[in-house]
Amino acid sequence: MRGVLHGRSGSGKSTLLHALYGNYQANSGHIWLQHHGQWVDLAQAPARQMLAIRRDTVGWVSQFLRVIPRVPTLEIVMQPLLERGVERACCEQRARELLTRLNVPQRLWSLAPSTFSGGEQQRVNIARGFIADYPVLLLDEPTASLDSANSAAVVELIEQARARGAAIVGIFHDEAVRARVADRLHVMQPLHTGVQA
Repeated sequence: MRGVLHGRSGSGKSTLLHALYGNYQANSGHIWLQHHGQWVDLAQAPARQMLAIRRDTVGWVSQFLRVIPRVPTLEIVMQPLLERGVERACCEQRARELLTRLNVPQRLWSLAPSTFSGGEQQRVNIARGFIADYPVLLLDEPTASLDSANSAAVVELIEQARARGAAIVGIFHDEAVRARVADRLHVMQPLHTGVQA
């Protein structure tokens, strides 16, 4: 399933993705997810379990790369696999493949991405999000800062994730990208609270 959230600014698309990732805790209701063969309510899951879910089950590509000072690009991309205990050589090979595929110049791989352009940082972020074969992928505007060639590379990664059975929930403002990746379109409306006079 590739569900795309669509709606105006302020309709809650990013907030919903943050809740699905456990960044925001729901104050009511349930968010059910299968993790290692068992159903878990993300709205009630303890912090330690959320960390395990993020490591093994739910991948996340946000709009912005959280830059870690003085940590090289290659290390940032490899980190999700290293945390899973994958051998370093395998992690590095996979990271190199993704960075090459996403047109991040090799001369940048040993540098911290804090000085990169917005598009370069976004491609590093995408490589990091796709390095592990997560059963669930949450994508918050992954193509927003990218040109058409790099957007096409990201769409190919999404299609490969879908082909291996990943469930994908994403936000895409680019209509052409949205049309290519969406199985289902969920239109969101802003929640109006308060009392009208």
